[in-house]
Amino acid sequence: MPPGERVVVRRRLPDPEPGGPRLTDVLGVVLRVEPVDVVLETTRGHVRVPGEDVVLWKVIPPRSPDRRLHRR
Repeated sequence: MPPGERVVVRRRLPDPEPGGPRLTDVLGVVLRVEPVDVVLETTRGHVRVPGEDVVLWKVIPPRSPDRRLHRR
């Protein structure tokens, strides 16, 4: 995961609810990749994802302009 790239990271939840989802996605820009985790800048702030919880990751295109501003 190169720093500066916009990615989606699928991760395992540490304590899933019984019968609930076991995985979740985090979308953001890679700030740092460290030996034990990755830090992303998301719309809600910095998110640290432990490397052992990462199931997969994928580079995604940059965010497009907010189209809601152009709707009538």
